Amino acid sequence: MQKKELRVDELFASDPERADAVVFGRRTGPSRRGFLGGSGLAAMTAAVGGTVVFADAMPGGLMPAAFAQDTQKKDAPAAPAAAPANSSILGRFEEFWKKQRSSVIECFDCKRKQQVCGTATSTICPSCSAHIDLRDYKITSGFSRSIRTRGDVHLTGKGDLGSSSVVCRSALIEGRLRGNLHCDDTATINFAGKIPGRISARRVIVERKADIHCFRRVNAESIEIKGRMSGEIVAQTVTIQKKGALEGDVTARAISVEKGGMFSGQLIIGRADLTQGELLQEQKPDVSHVQESDFSGVTTRPLPAT
Repeated sequence: MQKKELRVDELFASDPERADAVVFGRRTGPSRRGFLGGSGLAAMTAAVGGTVVFADAMPGGLMPAAFAQDTQKKDAPAAPAAAPANSSILGRFEEFWKKQRSSVIECFDCKRKQQVCGTATSTICPSCSAHIDLRDYKITSGFSRSIRTRGDVHLTGKGDLGSSSVVCRSALIEGRLRGNLHCDDTATINFAGKIPGRISARRVIVERKADIHCFRRVNAESIEIKGRMSGEIVAQTVTIQKKGALEGDVTARAISVEKGGMFSGQLIIGRADLTQGELLQEQKPDVSHVQESDFSGVTTRPLPAT
């Protein structure tokens, strides 16, 4: 007959008195109060590393916590190993995500390009050591400091941007804009009112609810008009969508007016000498010397709203 081996905790659970006798050589009386004696006390003292206090009054059948913890530690199922952080699939996904979020930015001063992480808020140009701001700005109230960032600018409906110069990647204008605006990418205007400063961007979009009068020239590669706009435009292409209206002087390579759109004013189209370099020459302000805008010498020509 095969003998079954029991663990210490199992032996104490099935027969505490026998466990006391086998493990510690302890004999308990009728009151189930016992003591450690002889070799059992010596063994316990050696295990603890000091004198066992109140050993003679230790309840019978009591399993020492040290043994119980040791047994549980041995018998407890091993926790599943954590997946390696740089496993093949996860590592490839992380690298892919980092590449997707990175962008190439250009130094404001020396024009050197470098790649930066999409989560970065600023960086230093490795060529001229100039600081480059990468933050996005959301203007919800009055704001008068100049902005020069490779991030985006959002001027909300309650915002009042009095900065003399704003240079950014893209801009959404829903509030009052007083100064000059230059966007490397897209300037979206969803505002009704007057814009006294210059606007320059790769692409300008005048939204459906917009009704703007620009006192100074608007320079862009392409201008898309969904709402109402009046002013002077210099662009490669101008598109007036259905229900859009444009009044003013336009110099462009091509203009498209959809059915339902309206254009009135002077049109100079197809100029052979209007190259992209000449077109965008006035777009890029001298960011190293930002000066306050002066409109005293500008003669405004109010145009009737359409």
